[in-house]
Amino acid sequence: MLEEKRKDLDSEKQKKLLQRLVEELSHRDMDFYYRSTSEIAASLKGYIDGDAKLITEEKALLAKLTQRDIEVILSLH
Repeated sequence: MLEEKRKDLDSEKQKKLLQRLVEELSHRDMDFYYRSTSEIAASLKGYIDGDAKLITEEKALLAKLTQRDIEVILSLH
């Protein structure tokens, strides 16, 4: 039960963090928001692995996500 709640909390944190990163990338590229989910997820994955300014906890939270995971999370939003 506790493990399930932790996973739910992590999922919510991931979703909010990904939304923040989408906003950051949208400020750099005005057309970013209108791209396909798979293109956005690929860009996010590269950003997370590269230039994104993330604290250690945020990096750990997103490090285990694949591009496909990101697509699924974004499509549920």
